[in-house]
Amino acid sequence: MSEGGFFYQAFVYLAAAVVAVPIAKRLGLGSVLGYLIAGIAIGPFGLDFVGEKGQDIMHFAEFGVVMMLFLVGLELEPSLVWRMRSPILGLGGLQVVLTAAAIALCGVGLGLAWPSAMAVGLILALSSTAIVLQTLSEKGLMPTRAGQSAFSVLLFQDVAVIPILAILPLLAVGGSGHSAESHGATTWVEGMPGWAQTMAVLVAVGAVVLAGRFLVAPVFRIIGRTRLRELFTAAALLLVIGIALLMSRVGLSPALGTFLAGVVLANSEYRHELETDIQPFKGLLLGLFFIAVGASVDFGLIVAAPGLIAGLVATLVAVKLIVLLALGRLFKLSLDQNLLFGFALAQGGEFAFVLFSFATQNGVLADSVVAPLVAVVAVSMAIAPLLMLVNEKLIQPRFGTRETDEREADEIREENPVIVAGFGRFGHILGRLLLANGVGTTVLDVDSDQVDLLRKLGLKVFYGDASRVDLLRAAGADNAKVLVVAVDAKEKALEIVRTAQEHFPHLRILCRAYGRPHAYDLLEAGVEHVYRETLDTSLRVGVDALCMLGYRRHQALRAARKFRRHDEDAVRELAGMWKDRKAYVIRAREIIQSVERMIRSEVEQGRHPELDAAWDATGLIDEYGERRD
Repeated sequence: MSEGGFFYQAFVYLAAAVVAVPIAKRLGLGSVLGYLIAGIAIGPFGLDFVGEKGQDIMHFAEFGVVMMLFLVGLELEPSLVWRMRSPILGLGGLQVVLTAAAIALCGVGLGLAWPSAMAVGLILALSSTAIVLQTLSEKGLMPTRAGQSAFSVLLFQDVAVIPILAILPLLAVGGSGHSAESHGATTWVEGMPGWAQTMAVLVAVGAVVLAGRFLVAPVFRIIGRTRLRELFTAAALLLVIGIALLMSRVGLSPALGTFLAGVVLANSEYRHELETDIQPFKGLLLGLFFIAVGASVDFGLIVAAPGLIAGLVATLVAVKLIVLLALGRLFKLSLDQNLLFGFALAQGGEFAFVLFSFATQNGVLADSVVAPLVAVVAVSMAIAPLLMLVNEKLIQPRFGTRETDEREADEIREENPVIVAGFGRFGHILGRLLLANGVGTTVLDVDSDQVDLLRKLGLKVFYGDASRVDLLRAAGADNAKVLVVAVDAKEKALEIVRTAQEHFPHLRILCRAYGRPHAYDLLEAGVEHVYRETLDTSLRVGVDALCMLGYRRHQALRAARKFRRHDEDAVRELAGMWKDRKAYVIRAREIIQSVERMIRSEVEQGRHPELDAAWDATGLIDEYGERRD
């Protein structure tokens, strides 16, 4: 069924992406795995909608990689790199070097020549940026020490792709690559002596740097004056394609040149416009690339040698995990943070597909070597969410909590009226307010590194999981009056609430909610005092916007206060309908329209002129006095 023209192929690829990616995202697998699954489904080992013509799409879709590296360069501001130089260069650099060396030794042990083994090591040293960042963000773990360390390593890996692209041709059998020929191009430097080829490369790189510094801005300024958005988009694509073509003509990787151009333009006034225009093309072409990779996974090989593939996957995960845990210990990550750091990055990455394709084109690796390794990377990425689950459910409770035991050896010898669970971006503000007003407060946080940092800042914080009964009792919950739940994880917040309600029913619980769905869960659990973390900030912004539009501040404040009261009443009413989506939508729509009509009616009636005449005490008390239950 793989026959068909261009429109047939385009329809199949786009339909596969539109169907598979939303399903994968809904299952928490991420868009990259969604594209891979789509490719597997339509490939020769699935429905066989695409066959040999998939290779033609691969050449076209590889341009998405070029655009991706251009955007990586645009986002890589030199000042950011300099500020994070220690974790990026230290932790990230050691991770790539040590992991590549360890995998290369394994490759030599399996019979690969050392150049091929080194190429495999460099490629498999990289982890999946898309999967790791998405998983850590969804679990609210990015602010932790492990999350920040993982981000530093991934940033270094993204940058390391460029030198790896430059190194791979040098590892080719026979001493040179043929990247230009693989794309059907003839280089300008072909037949030149070595010194002349070097000079040509330096001139091309210099031309890219100088053009980015002095030529691009004036040209885009002229194009901007036409006020034709499509012309600016065309110019952005022309820039990327032109640089890629220039690099190909001098025998360099197109991705290397576009990355360099992105770095040069990182501080340009047109940086954000370039990102906006190129992003859709990059996303679509990169999606096609991953679909083509999925279609090229040799499932015949996996079925024929399941033991080999499983063994290679296990070896890859084990080697990366050992290196990561050793580096985490070297960089003084606590045990729980180190385990999270290691399991988060212990898989292959999406760049591996790019680099394996590049290595094959340049004669570095044979197809017989690349085929099983592509399958290994795809499988390791597919099990990445499972690795995180294993760490969370099995490893952390057994080993990661040893740090908790060490911390609990220092007894909490104080009893305060308030206990605050979670001292992150939300909890530390209210905690400092209470302490500044002389209110005794016992603070608990589950991030051991955060606890150490806060103690260095002079804040008294105890390490521990507030969902544990014994820890709450040690913190004085038997005699405390108020428990403030301000942890980042939604499930953990509900767990703490249920523990407190069961064992310390006298505590008044004040709980931070991420949004309406989380607020509904808390209200259903019986929490009376629920605070959506963005509500007050959003209303403050709305008040300032109204003032800028000519409203008097007390008018804007009164409107915000009235809106808040109705919104909080609506949340409590709708909490009981949340699981009945049809009834919920109908009632929510009625409430929204009712509030809008009421506020608009007040505006049309003159915005309470009797109260706008002056800031009289009676009016203020009536309008802003707290409601008593």
